[in-house]
Amino acid sequence: MKGLIQRVRHASVDVDNQRVGQIDQGLLLLLGVERNDTHAQADALLKKVLGYRVFADEAGKMNLNVQQAGGGLLVVSQFTLAADTRKGLRPGFSEAGSPEWAETLYDYFVERARALHDPVATGIFAADMQVSLQNDGPVTFLLQAG
Repeated sequence: MKGLIQRVRHASVDVDNQRVGQIDQGLLLLLGVERNDTHAQADALLKKVLGYRVFADEAGKMNLNVQQAGGGLLVVSQFTLAADTRKGLRPGFSEAGSPEWAETLYDYFVERARALHDPVATGIFAADMQVSLQNDGPVTFLLQAG
């Protein structure tokens, strides 16, 4: 399971010209599910996402996590994060989770996130989404469970 986090001033997701999720300051998480991912890995990645210190403290150092900074979390499913890009010029998706499994883990991740943090907004799984954001920094990290 992979999560690409971006520290944002604001972020939103639209589907069919309708806003389905948005946050102000916080983290945009693009979440990729691979075929062998487990609920335990989802829990581990969520712990890392919520605990990762990417927000500035009083001294201007990245010492605060999204919860300490009072930020939102926008979770967007991102199938292409599971791509194998090591060879050639076309991504391979043999490691990606099946749509059914990926949706199950995505829903589980969002449910757990909402139990531990507020606010949590989402896109719509497998929809054609338009994601808008203002990356703050820019600050972007690829996190992996395990």
